[in-house]
Amino acid sequence: MVREFREFIERGNVIELAVAFVLGVAFASVVSTFTERIINPLIGLVFSADDLEGLGTFADGNGSVGAFIGAVINFLIVALVLFFVVKAYNTAKGPDDEEVEDPGPSEEVILLRDIRDSLARR
Repeated sequence: MVREFREFIERGNVIELAVAFVLGVAFASVVSTFTERIINPLIGLVFSADDLEGLGTFADGNGSVGAFIGAVINFLIVALVLFFVVKAYNTAKGPDDEEVEDPGPSEEVILLRDIRDSLARR
């Protein structure tokens, strides 16, 4: 069981996934700070509030429409950047293996098959 787990870890996909996860968390932190410190105050100025978090606060103080809008802005920024990253990766990777036509067997292989078949007929 330990050997299987080690083989699973050594495949590389798990390591790449872990690195991507750490980078994603760090990037989400940057986007959250950008939204909270730059975007939210700008939107708050448009709606004459201190910041976006103060917009639409419910009477009991537990909910805020502004907090939801901030979360949506965070999501859209992350989704847009991920779209561009995946698009750049796919462009750099080139065409998929499925799209490449199979050239078929070489002339030598065809000749050897013909010789094999003619010998089998004798």
